Amino acid sequence: MSEASQVVIIGGGIMGGDIATIFAAKNWKVHVMSPSQKTRDALGPRLDAGLRKINAAADCARNVATYARLEDIAWDKIDLVIEAVTEDLPLKQKLFAQLEHLVRADTPIATNTSNFKIGAVSAGLKTASRMAGLHFFMPAHLVPLVEVVSADSTDPAVADKLEQVMNDVGKAPIRVNKDVPGFVGNRLQQALMREAMWMIHDGVTTAEGIDTAVRFGFGFRFVACGPFLQKEMSGWDTNFAVASSLYPELHNEKTPPPFFREMVERGHVGMKAKHGFWPWTDASIAQEKARIEKALQAGFAILESDKQ
Repeated sequence: MSEASQVVIIGGGIMGGDIATIFAAKNWKVHVMSPSQKTRDALGPRLDAGLRKINAAADCARNVATYARLEDIAWDKIDLVIEAVTEDLPLKQKLFAQLEHLVRADTPIATNTSNFKIGAVSAGLKTASRMAGLHFFMPAHLVPLVEVVSADSTDPAVADKLEQVMNDVGKAPIRVNKDVPGFVGNRLQQALMREAMWMIHDGVTTAEGIDTAVRFGFGFRFVACGPFLQKEMSGWDTNFAVASSLYPELHNEKTPPPFFREMVERGHVGMKAKHGFWPWTDASIAQEKARIEKALQAGFAILESDKQ
């Protein structure tokens, strides 16, 4: 893609704003559409903060323009469209039906959904072949992974193009060749969370114990190498022996443990409710988010150094 490449991002909230930051930092012309004046007004400060965190030039923000309506965008100049609106399937389907008539026929249209199958979002559209998933992970400007998800109807050449674009803007794309629920990243996370939740239910350890085991154990290694490369070093023979012994002992329940449902029913859903596994205050939330952001920036720097 050239410096003149242009992307439309539909939805300028947390995810859409961070995706805009990614493209603005690489000198794309970025068009962000949101019907909400409040969201559009908040985009400038979000861009400025995001660009600082990835060490991009502050003047990259000049690459971004905002719009209240889809019709106000010069669609004939657009090279890529990314939808990042609320996880509402009828809303996404309605939006994609509109885009089908607005967007140039050779322009890929991607959804950032983490919840719905790509084929469901593009169902019934005449140009479903140019539609795919681009699943970013929050905070999108710091987390390198992007899943390039193909539905059965997606043209492989479109997935190839999207993968190349993600490489060009400095992300770490992976191809998801089957349109399965949760794609790859979320399936792996939920597999871990199922075992973690049931171990808490069984009294094996606590939430603090789980977090410490992940952060300071195998999770610490994952910044340097993924699980397959790590086992290449330790040996698959050893891993096969451990797997043969341990797999029968792992939890495979189809539902979360009862205490998890009870937490949610009590409204103990985390920081936004000031209570989850831990009690929270505004001050402790701000402190913890600042610590996490600092750690993510350090991890970002380590992974960026791998590219050099």
